[in-house]
Amino acid sequence: MNSVEEFLAYAIHLEKEAADRFGELADVMESCGNREAGTLFRRLSHYSTLHLADARARAGFHDMPEIKLEDFVWPDLESPERAAIWAADPMIGREEALEIALSAEQAGLAYYQSVLDATDDPEIMAMAAEFVKEESEHVAELKKWIAAHQAGGLLPVDR
Repeated sequence: MNSVEEFLAYAIHLEKEAADRFGELADVMESCGNREAGTLFRRLSHYSTLHLADARARAGFHDMPEIKLEDFVWPDLESPERAAIWAADPMIGREEALEIALSAEQAGLAYYQSVLDATDDPEIMAMAAEFVKEESEHVAELKKWIAAHQAGGLLPVDR
């Protein structure tokens, strides 16, 4: 990362990709009658949309760079929080959906942590640390949801 603006451009793209993919997965699950997974993915899409709004708000005071889709450089082929496309299997169960979501959030956390670890720019460091904290909270929450599911308890999407 060369600037806070570049960091924010990546964060905005990452969160948009996460919101879009979770939304797509919710659409597939709902159209196939898999209400449990659809509701879960819809909630996760909403959370990603909130995180996207936060990143965009932070960018409001910056002169943002124009980065073409093909110019984003990610650790893998897609942005880190873009949930696995195989999650579009209409027969997927809630536990698998939760594991896919956890994997996506852990990838987002690892990405922001790698930015934090690689930078010596104090502004990028401070912002990346905030995103690491937020993603850590998302990972912890999903782990709670998985534990609740495995114990037969209600998840927030059930209430």
